[in-house]
Amino acid sequence: MNIYSQSENRSFPQQQLHADFVVAGGGLAGLCAALAAAREGLNVILIQDRPVLGGNASSEVRLWANGATSHMGNNNRWAREGGIMGEILEENLWRNKEGNPVMFDLVLLDLARSQPGLTLLLNTAVYELEKEGQRISQLKAFNAINETFYQISAPQFCDATGDGVLGYLAGAEFREGAEDEAELGEKMAPGDSFGHKLGHSIYFYTRQTNAPVRFVPPSFALKDITDIPRYKRLTSTLNGCDLWWLEWGGRLDTVYESETIKWELWKIVWGVWDYIKNSGEFPEAANMTIEWVGTIPGKRESRRFMGDHLLSQQDIVEQRDHYDAVGYGGWSIDLHPADGVYSTHDGCRQFHSKGTYTIPWRSLYSRSVENLLLTGRLISASHVAFGSARVMCTCGLLGEVAGRGAAVCHEQHISPKALASHERIGELQQRLQTAGCYIPRQRLHNPSRGAHVSVSSEFQLSELPANGQWHSLTERMAVLLPIKAGQALPAIRLPLRGTQPSSLHIELLGSQRSGNFTPDQHYDKCRVDVRDEGDYICQFAWRSDRDQYVFLAFEAQPEISIALTDIQLPGIMTVFNSLNARVAKHARQVADGDYGVDEFDFWLPRRLPHTLFPALRFDTPLTCYAAAHLLNGHLRPEQQTHAWVPALTDKTPTVQWQWDDDQTIHTLTLIQDNDFDNAMETVQMGHVNAVTPHCITHYRLWAGETLLAEVTDNHHSVCTHRFSTPLRTRGIRLEILATAGALPAVYSLNIA
Repeated sequence: MNIYSQSENRSFPQQQLHADFVVAGGGLAGLCAALAAAREGLNVILIQDRPVLGGNASSEVRLWANGATSHMGNNNRWAREGGIMGEILEENLWRNKEGNPVMFDLVLLDLARSQPGLTLLLNTAVYELEKEGQRISQLKAFNAINETFYQISAPQFCDATGDGVLGYLAGAEFREGAEDEAELGEKMAPGDSFGHKLGHSIYFYTRQTNAPVRFVPPSFALKDITDIPRYKRLTSTLNGCDLWWLEWGGRLDTVYESETIKWELWKIVWGVWDYIKNSGEFPEAANMTIEWVGTIPGKRESRRFMGDHLLSQQDIVEQRDHYDAVGYGGWSIDLHPADGVYSTHDGCRQFHSKGTYTIPWRSLYSRSVENLLLTGRLISASHVAFGSARVMCTCGLLGEVAGRGAAVCHEQHISPKALASHERIGELQQRLQTAGCYIPRQRLHNPSRGAHVSVSSEFQLSELPANGQWHSLTERMAVLLPIKAGQALPAIRLPLRGTQPSSLHIELLGSQRSGNFTPDQHYDKCRVDVRDEGDYICQFAWRSDRDQYVFLAFEAQPEISIALTDIQLPGIMTVFNSLNARVAKHARQVADGDYGVDEFDFWLPRRLPHTLFPALRFDTPLTCYAAAHLLNGHLRPEQQTHAWVPALTDKTPTVQWQWDDDQTIHTLTLIQDNDFDNAMETVQMGHVNAVTPHCITHYRLWAGETLLAEVTDNHHSVCTHRFSTPLRTRGIRLEILATAGALPAVYSLNIA
């Protein structure tokens, strides 16, 4: 027992901490930054003012994390974020394919707690900092739970707080609201009617019970549902992220008036629920109850800080590739009216680019504070560009960039601005890709140190046999096929049948920009007259001038069906000219004004288990999966599949990397396929598989006769093996023992 006598006053205890790198903000961006820096060997402190990690993706807000795949609703094929953000999505799929937000909290907390070199301070808010010149020297923070003040010093800091707490306290240059069109030439710049800031949202989840549930609304609930112009969109089946458009606050100060915004959102939520329960319009809601309502708003926009490059609409629409590109985005430019749910405008204005765009390192540091990195939704971007780059998987990806960039700065004793030089930025770009962090239209240089590679077999795309099932061509459908420069597409035999004699037109389409998957070029057309069931030949008089993917595009012809196959192939897929209502209003992007965006068709895949692939036979096999791909440094399908795939008959596939001289190896990083087109939304949306079919689930790595590692139950695309004692060898062998059900695909073995 402790007895404390009366005293004049008391003070809370103080702790002084020092680190190589301090990250403020524990959303996905801050977590990825902290993990990346710690994995690079830095001593890292991660400060989070909430009891859980994840920010808007946590169980406190429950918004699904999404990124360049855009719910698989745009033309960004194989674009899911890689590196640590990809690892988080894959780990959540493995542990939590049902989309439970509490389990997602656990995944994030487990990653942080198990990472050597990372100190996690939860429930801790930064309130003050000190500077020496234009550098932050230390910050002060307080934990109201353990009643402890912290003084934390470091040579480098990263602001991932969403509102820019470090940047604001440090006096860094920042912006709020939207730029005028005249400043940057952005035609999507909103006017006063639409408004210049995005608001907040609060989500709620419902549950069906076995008996009627009474609901008495609180006094502050919205009384007149017609105050919401879009109230007729409400149904009893919508809940959670489906109601993202219950948004408000864009006309207010989204930092200092957050509590006002929260109370208005609670007013809206409880008014909506009162309408659903008590209006009589939804009798099926009698047995429903509201199970959860957010206690804090999901915030979209507040401060944006200035770096040496201001990302703009043109960077996104024109897909500009910057010399210092270190990350990428692919979500639409997604702007919401400032009046939110009370606006007469649509809930959002979304325009997609034709493919992914890159984000430069110069947008990820403050130009006015020398040792302050920016990540998440604080990056140097215009309001319009921010409308795309703000989504959480993009933020998480940029977090890893900041963390690994901090490691390079630490090792070379340079500032983030110095790292942006043409001579130095390549070190960061290569380091990111070595760790499996894909950057569009870039590649690793010599990932396997000039090794000679040999494989046990190689898949040749010659025939995909029919399985007895048929698909009616009720909508336009296309098969994505890789073609090499100088090649013609071989004659294709297609098993077709018709309900009556009909003609089928098959187009050969391509993308003007290399690496895109938007078919904006017409190459050739073939006509097939279908009568009886049988094999029909399609031949094109066209030869490719470059490595690229082409679309073998079938017109909509409901009278004709095509046979299907059971074989699933990595880096090749079927897409449909269709609509995904989550991210578009039409099967074609249409601009209802001069917004400076392109109009084009959407060609979308189908989610597992609804994917399909047509049976076909090539007169000459396509060599899509050559062993040489293992050495070219490309980590994703772009102009080619860039993967090695073994033959169907190869039951124990192997790859051998061999050198003429002994190699000293510290790390082996295996990059393999895990369906990079699959949008692994973190919460609410469940998924059919815990592991995607092509993933190698069981493998061994050998150095001669020495077993280096045996991995079972693998579910990750990036598999890193570090050796405490450096390995000396002239050869590495990969032995593949099992997959999750489909052919394996390997992109690279990165050696460091």
